[in-house]
Amino acid sequence: MIGYYNYTVILTYISLMSSMTGMMLTVNGKIKYAVFCLAFSGLCDMFDGKIARRKTDRTEDEKRFGIQIDSLCDVVCFGAFPALLCYRMGMRGWLGVAILLFYCTAGVIRLGFFNVMEEKRQNETSEARKYYQGLPITSMAIALPILFALWPLLRDWYVPSMHGVVLVVGILFITNFRLKKPKNATLAILVAIVALAVAKALHWY
Repeated sequence: MIGYYNYTVILTYISLMSSMTGMMLTVNGKIKYAVFCLAFSGLCDMFDGKIARRKTDRTEDEKRFGIQIDSLCDVVCFGAFPALLCYRMGMRGWLGVAILLFYCTAGVIRLGFFNVMEEKRQNETSEARKYYQGLPITSMAIALPILFALWPLLRDWYVPSMHGVVLVVGILFITNFRLKKPKNATLAILVAIVALAVAKALHWY
């Protein structure tokens, strides 16, 4: 069989399957469970790189495959899936659709640029990356569940707020700035916040 099937990519595949499940739930109107799938995909993405780097004997082909497969899955998990979810939750007018089209395009541009720069970086150094260039596409797996949990409080402002969040996140995907990678303590706080938001959303809806 072609491809690589070791533990370094297992979380990436789980993340993809979670997002595909979430897309099916979205189409069938099971929004709160779809949001859970998005958050779970984001959780997997947070740690797949850490797990991959534990395998110190990876070949160059395995490293390159990991870069490509991670970005390909991210296009689905944090590009197409959030766009479908937001469309189902109310971004259906011409402005909403335009923002979603921009969001997905910006996400693809960011991931393509990341692939080029990351492969170049790995050819120059074996050190772990310390900064992101632009906002990581995984960020929507944090922003959207938190926004969804605020639905009962925002009420009539929920859909306009969603327009704003998606637009800003899309712009930050392709904005040239450096963002320091979060340490384990920061990741733990982010996971706790998103978990609380999802739990609250599952309780409210």
